[in-house]
Amino acid sequence: MYIGVDCGTQSTKVVVLDVEGERILGEASRPHRLVEADNGRREQPPNEWLAAFRGAFAEAVVNAGIASREIRGIGVSGQQHGMVALDIRGEPVYPAKLWCDTETAAHNAALVERLGGEAGCLDKLGLVLQTGYTASKLAWLRETHPEAYRRIDSLLLPHDYLNFWLTGERVAEAGDASGTGYFDTRTRRWRQDVFAEIAPELDPERVLPRLIASHEPAGTVRSTLAKELGLSDDVLVASGGGDNMLGAIGTGNITPGLVTLSLGTSGTVCAYSPQPVRAESAMVANFCASHGGWLPLICTMNVTSATTRVRELFGLDLATFGERVAAAPIGAEGVTVLPFFNGERVPALPQASGSFLGLTSLNTTQANLCRAVVESATFGLRYGLELLGELAEGASQIRLIGGGAKSPVWRQMVADITGTPVICPRVTDAAALGAAIQAAWCDRQATDSLDALCSRLVHLDAHSLAEPEPASVEAYNGVYARYRRALAEHHGVPT
Repeated sequence: MYIGVDCGTQSTKVVVLDVEGERILGEASRPHRLVEADNGRREQPPNEWLAAFRGAFAEAVVNAGIASREIRGIGVSGQQHGMVALDIRGEPVYPAKLWCDTETAAHNAALVERLGGEAGCLDKLGLVLQTGYTASKLAWLRETHPEAYRRIDSLLLPHDYLNFWLTGERVAEAGDASGTGYFDTRTRRWRQDVFAEIAPELDPERVLPRLIASHEPAGTVRSTLAKELGLSDDVLVASGGGDNMLGAIGTGNITPGLVTLSLGTSGTVCAYSPQPVRAESAMVANFCASHGGWLPLICTMNVTSATTRVRELFGLDLATFGERVAAAPIGAEGVTVLPFFNGERVPALPQASGSFLGLTSLNTTQANLCRAVVESATFGLRYGLELLGELAEGASQIRLIGGGAKSPVWRQMVADITGTPVICPRVTDAAALGAAIQAAWCDRQATDSLDALCSRLVHLDAHSLAEPEPASVEAYNGVYARYRRALAEHHGVPT
């Protein structure tokens, strides 16, 4: 049996994978607290991830009906970009600053300028620094909390931190490291010169984790923790990776021709490439994959985070919210939402706020407002899909994951807005499944290739298939054009 862990923004999920039986035997999750402030601050105490892991792990094992000693390996997926700065005792010097934190926008802009603008970033890193990457968080900590900054002994990402807690080893792999802002995504190496621009007082040889390949183990579970969890002494912990990279594995998106689209707290669109991609847009991140190759990706910051705000504003449960969305017509009778409650990364509007546009005394209804926020969150993903160029244009299918993927109305909306067939894996929490598959690959690579494991373990849900409907595709093209005009008028984003 293999454990897959996904430490996300809202919760930590744990799944128990039976490779021989080709199924998930048990799963569980525990929520996290998000600390927010009006200035764009988004933080979490890392010890909450550990408490969530313990609770979810214990429940998932019970639900699976197995003994903990049957577990052979653990894989960890984590929310990307988060800064976990530890002191010499392995304790955080400051709460983890998350991917959705935009407080450091000015620091990011200054770093981009010091690195030579977009061209300099591309030359040094293979991508352009974005607000939300780890680099500007470190620059912010150096300026605003110098005492905490001086105590830094290790600088990890969220999934690296969980691996460190599990094994005692400070390691990183290329996929998640791609989003730090001090890693060359083409050569798969730390850029110590770039790190020196961000944190000149810190020794990268000391504070940055050792890089390992994605098929290598981070280590084995520490004996004291293994005893606590009821594990045997030799349980392997795989390299793990960022949630987007392991979500790609969990959807079988490890060869060209597919697109993985996530309707989670944030939205992501990614497609596999066997070589580095230098995109026309700086918003396309040339990330490495967590299985070799590359995973060019765009990320929008407001998907279920935006729809949940509107749903909770009206006091609706998920089923009733879905009914309201379905009750309104395409285009929500003229209502457009720019759903930038957390600022936005794609397009690059870190200081933006949300807007409801086109409201009249006739169209201001619950149904229209609910539908408009779902449509607009999806338009943001179409905008990102178009930035991927040929990788997306040649895609035969979109594999849809995340909480929003459970909605039939939303699945059809994605198919119609993108003009592409959409289907869900049976396991829509694909990052946790991908983490478990990666752990199995790490443990069994002498006998099982990743291709073979994905073929056996990633099952598609035929009932979830949504084919684009020509009349709806045409209607949405007009509504999308209206959304793009609103972006241009209110935020200067070219049409």
